[in-house]
Amino acid sequence: MGVYLSTPKTEKLTEDGENSRVRYGLASMQGWRATMEDAHAAYPDLDASTSFFGVYDGHGGKVVAKFCAKYLHQQVLKNEVFAAGDIGTSVQRAFLRMDEMMRGQRGWRELAILGDKFNKFTGIIGLIWSPRSGNGNDQVDNWAFEEGPHSDFSGPTSGSTACVAVLRNNQLVVANAGDSRCVISRNCLAYNLSRDHKPDLEVEKERILRAGGFIHAGRINGCLNLARAIGNVEFKQNKFLPAEKQIVTANPDVNTVELCDDDDFLVLACDGIWDCMSSQKLVDFIHKQLRSERRLSTVCERVLDKCLAPSTATGEGCDNMTMILVQFKKPITSASSSGAIFPFQTS
Repeated sequence: MGVYLSTPKTEKLTEDGENSRVRYGLASMQGWRATMEDAHAAYPDLDASTSFFGVYDGHGGKVVAKFCAKYLHQQVLKNEVFAAGDIGTSVQRAFLRMDEMMRGQRGWRELAILGDKFNKFTGIIGLIWSPRSGNGNDQVDNWAFEEGPHSDFSGPTSGSTACVAVLRNNQLVVANAGDSRCVISRNCLAYNLSRDHKPDLEVEKERILRAGGFIHAGRINGCLNLARAIGNVEFKQNKFLPAEKQIVTANPDVNTVELCDDDDFLVLACDGIWDCMSSQKLVDFIHKQLRSERRLSTVCERVLDKCLAPSTATGEGCDNMTMILVQFKKPITSASSSGAIFPFQTS
């Protein structure tokens, strides 16, 4: 359930932007939670022809979500297969790379900068963190090993979901680990472009049990209610298995879709939204708002307000909430949408 405040924090962080391909707006709100553990990234110009959007829902602390918001898009861009046009493989590698980068002295130092709970060890106090300093894409990937008192740091016990969308020309690549979700509106119908990774899914359950874990009350080892996440190092300790086959894995589902003129918009949101609204109900609500509101961040704010619970009695509507709304500019040059396949069931 988590720790709740006596009154919710309803102040919202908002942002809007656009280029020749897309318009986007986003909003995030702490709500009833005692801390804000969501993070996000919005880079409409990751490079000259590519846009990147991502939401990250932290658990057990905020540092892993912040780390992903700062570095994951950079790793997508820096992977050698990205330049060759293989966006899906580049994104998949970037997810797994996050766990690698958070290890050792260098990983510990970066997490210390991003997270308040590390301050007592570092003496670093009052640092203000922002994921936006330019787009951070001009840096060389020189994540070198560092010697230090935390050289044997195996990674954070806290973790984060990651759900990202990468748009290049009419190709949309969605990658997801966890229960944040990406939904596209096509002719006003909602289609899930990601799957919520819960432990009771058959494919997840099989991996969990084979890696030596168990499921109790819908939670892995009685603790974690997610089957995939970045971080959570205690569930990734089997030295005989690769990263994709650990009890909890950062390995994402990757889904590639060809966009067409029937596509209206894309939504990326953390489960604080999806716990309150189905994919179709959210799409319907957004279409209704867009009839009278052009500012996309305002539409996102209205979704957050609609989902916010009046009290903490049920727990629903009490989570941190983050949502990114991406509207496609027309025309989209592509083949017809007929025969399009969306592999995940819409709810």
